[in-house]
Amino acid sequence: MATVPLFSQFPCKTLVHTSSNSKSQSKSPILVPVNPINRRSEIAVHRPDFRVRAIDADDEWGPDAVERGGGGSVSVAEKAAEEAIGSVEETERLKRLLADSLYGTDRGLSASSETRGEIGELITQLESKNPTPAPNEALFLLNGKWILAYTSFVGLFPLLSRRIEPLVKVDEISQTIDSESFTVQNSVRFAGPLATTSFSTNAKFEIRSPKRVQIKFEQGIIGTPQLTDSIEIPEFVEVLGQKIDLNPIKGLLTSVQDTASSVAKTISSQPPLKFSLPGDNAQSWLLTTYLDKDLRISRGDAGSVFVLIKEGSPLLNP
Repeated sequence: MATVPLFSQFPCKTLVHTSSNSKSQSKSPILVPVNPINRRSEIAVHRPDFRVRAIDADDEWGPDAVERGGGGSVSVAEKAAEEAIGSVEETERLKRLLADSLYGTDRGLSASSETRGEIGELITQLESKNPTPAPNEALFLLNGKWILAYTSFVGLFPLLSRRIEPLVKVDEISQTIDSESFTVQNSVRFAGPLATTSFSTNAKFEIRSPKRVQIKFEQGIIGTPQLTDSIEIPEFVEVLGQKIDLNPIKGLLTSVQDTASSVAKTISSQPPLKFSLPGDNAQSWLLTTYLDKDLRISRGDAGSVFVLIKEGSPLLNP
């Protein structure tokens, strides 16, 4: 056995007392050698119980953690919790700053170059703190209606252009996702003095990676105009920087209002116009770079960025 050499290094002797009747012998005890191996079974060896911990110079706990013992673990857990809370608070602060920066930019159309730079920096910071690194594995967060708050996609700028005001304006641009049927509906709602209408596209999406989806548009829909029963006629409108007084033609506009009221129900009862969107050009991909219950940031195949806010989120309130 491996322990035999250890005990062999310490020769042992035992004390044996002689009989009390023998007077010729010395009263001193007689030393008798004992086999160290056999003696091992008679002698109980007690060793101190201790533990050794090697500490690296770069140990993240530091040497003080050894002295604290079990108390150090509590401190580390508390520190981790504080850091997590601080990270969440910082993310919420960046989200509010982004929402405030988007206010008044008309979804990016009227944003100055300086404002675009600030928005881009906030977007980059939020992307680095993305709480959902695999958004396509958290489809429940993607579900629902998302309102477009900002985009750098120049293809939308002609649609957002103020040149069509004051007669018609883009009232809302939204995207509705249904993860159960893997469908996406993009919708643009227009509002005018007499009616509101919408243009939508229906699409299917396929998951290609934890962040990326491939979108194929299948159908376009032109919604039925919803005429208003009452028209609020302003005193003037502004066209190309010039104010036009509407008081002289209020009588004409009133008659138009009466006509609109009489045909509103008839037009509104008509079904929307649907048409197919064939061809490979009706495809694109989208990369989700930030996602939580309120905010979604996506990047398109043309390098454009989209900032969308969930319907009902307090971020929609400036």
